Amino acid sequence: MKCAILISIAFTAGLYACNQSGPTNKLLQNRIDSLEQKLADSYRPGFGEFMSGIQVHHSKLWFAGKNKNWKLAGFEIAEIEEALSGIKKYCTDRPETNDITMIDQPMDSLKTAIQNKDPVSFNTGYIALTNTCNSCHKATHHEFNVITVPDNPPFSNQDFRAQ
Repeated sequence: MKCAILISIAFTAGLYACNQSGPTNKLLQNRIDSLEQKLADSYRPGFGEFMSGIQVHHSKLWFAGKNKNWKLAGFEIAEIEEALSGIKKYCTDRPETNDITMIDQPMDSLKTAIQNKDPVSFNTGYIALTNTCNSCHKATHHEFNVITVPDNPPFSNQDFRAQ
């Protein structure tokens, strides 16, 4: 019984000591406040930056697939997925983020076409992906952003042929 009382007193004294706002606690709180401010002020990509990146990769994906450069096509679709993940992580304050999942099915179909090195399925999947992008833009009141199958590569200094 004496042991339990002594443990209880020691525990209470420990809690009391932890609650004291001495110089150490003030320094720690200042450090926490400073780090929280730095975090709040750090760069965070916006929805538009992600979408611009997706548009470039969407275009490069087309030329990779048309040239049967399946490694590049796989890389480009992975880049699109990475950007979509970034939107889900960093743009939670945007209502458009909730509609991003409509792209999952066409992305999966296109990934399968790339894995199977199937140019016919690739073309069908790419058009479905493009149409889904435009459907999402309409659903989120961004119908003025119309995505098309590209006519020209986005970069003149990239060879899209398989090596």
